[in-house]
Amino acid sequence: MLPGTRSPLAWVVHLSVVLLVLLWTLPTAGLLVSSFRDKDQIAVSGWWTALSTSSQNLVFRAPAGEGEEIVDGRYVLTGSVLEGPGGGRVSAFGFSSRAPAAFAPGETAELKDGVRLVVTGDGAFELSGAESFAGTRGQRIFYTAEVPPRFTTANYANVLTAAGLGRSFLNSMTVAVPATVIPILIAAFAAYALAWMRFPGRALLIAAVVGLLVVPLQMSLIPLLKVYNSVGQAFGFDPKSYIGIWLAHTGFGLPLAIYLLRNYMAGLPREVMETARVDGATDFQIFTRIVLPLSFPALASFAIFQFLWTWNDLLVALVFLGPQDDKLVLTGRLVNLLGSRGGDWEILAASAFVSIAVPLLVFFSMQKFLVRGLLAGSVKGG
Repeated sequence: MLPGTRSPLAWVVHLSVVLLVLLWTLPTAGLLVSSFRDKDQIAVSGWWTALSTSSQNLVFRAPAGEGEEIVDGRYVLTGSVLEGPGGGRVSAFGFSSRAPAAFAPGETAELKDGVRLVVTGDGAFELSGAESFAGTRGQRIFYTAEVPPRFTTANYANVLTAAGLGRSFLNSMTVAVPATVIPILIAAFAAYALAWMRFPGRALLIAAVVGLLVVPLQMSLIPLLKVYNSVGQAFGFDPKSYIGIWLAHTGFGLPLAIYLLRNYMAGLPREVMETARVDGATDFQIFTRIVLPLSFPALASFAIFQFLWTWNDLLVALVFLGPQDDKLVLTGRLVNLLGSRGGDWEILAASAFVSIAVPLLVFFSMQKFLVRGLLAGSVKGG
């Protein structure tokens, strides 16, 4: 192979990485596009058709006599079935749900009692009859329209203006920030002890930490909640307080935190530690002045994982805080918003991007430490 040329295997690897990245980001891109689409178009076509014209089967109810005129002895009601911005083109229409596309644009449909209906391609309709339409329910007009792409910020407006959203945002911050800081503080001390301090049972503790990584969270929720309620009754504090969820997230996050930090700290230069001990530094001084500053990449990488987990959590929050409106976290508020609006699931995509705004900010501000913190201890042992 000539110097400076890439081998076929290298090209295969690079193309595979690009393909995996595209496959991984494609759903997120689709979610972003859907969050700005009109709700009617979301219901009839996928996000990949967002820039093309879509065919929609719609229904319009004519106003009951509002604005009607008398022309040649007949009551005439006019208007347009294509309401709202964006326009469109009517390709067929009808007056019954059993035959919604029975007539072509411009044809005359004969209804009962001598009523006639005409719908043109631009959406204009004319409804005429021998009697006034006032006092009736209004004639339903079924039509098929070719609608151009429509984009709107109404989905985000519905989510951001929902009642209680600001309170839920603060509740999520109240849960996520302490639930990220507390396990980092505890795990840092434990990781240093397991990496650099010699004591009986050290290997067993490391094995126990690794074993706790595979314990399903769902299996431990009920026993943990029972223990916490018993302790709360014994000491007389509110079991549905933030302390409970902080302790729960701390317990669930500690195994991973200790594992990551211990591997990183075990890979730090031994000569630095020994030199500090020769100079008379205690373990606490070595930990605070040498180990912690050098371990910042590992601390940041775990902080990213823990914050993402606690911010997006719903199960633990409902178990330890309950569904009360004043303590409902952001994920719970968005779930309730989707449920209270029935079939308006078009706000789901907008809700997803509203909820991930803060985690994205945290990730991109600290992502440069992520890979370094995860991999630094993978090739060295303590």
